[in-house]
Amino acid sequence: MAKATVLTETCKGCGLCTLACPKKIVALSKTVLNSKGHHPAEITKPEECIGCAMCATVCPDVAITVER
Repeated sequence: MAKATVLTETCKGCGLCTLACPKKIVALSKTVLNSKGHHPAEITKPEECIGCAMCATVCPDVAITVER
């Protein structure tokens, strides 16, 4: 089972990962703010992650890692 992890303090909330995810399971948090004042990305349904790593590939800040 694949596992995607977001480094919330590194994420600037650009949203590129939300557009790249083919399963549409990455979203910007509506409740969490990091220390820089950004809403970081979060994996909403981790059990549905297929490990394609598209989210990590498009992240300009390398804030997402995917383990297969």
